[in-house]
Amino acid sequence: MTGADVAGLAGVVVMLLAYAGAALGWVDPKRPLSLLCNLFGAGGVLWSLLTDHFNLSATVMEASWALVALAGLVRWVMQRRPPARAS
Repeated sequence: MTGADVAGLAGVVVMLLAYAGAALGWVDPKRPLSLLCNLFGAGGVLWSLLTDHFNLSATVMEASWALVALAGLVRWVMQRRPPARAS
């Protein structure tokens, strides 16, 4: 088993835990914990796909998954910023 295999399998486990947590109501899917799990999980799977076991459809899926998680994190950060004050 290569390092890329370990990263890919770890990524799958992390993403499944995040999905199960959201589906079962244990974690809020819009909060950073879930979003970061999805981002890093997809990153691990992408690393595996891009270094050892390339598969176009899986690569597109994982890249999309990571981008959605990243967009959710950006949205969360933007919502936490205080509103701009008028001068």
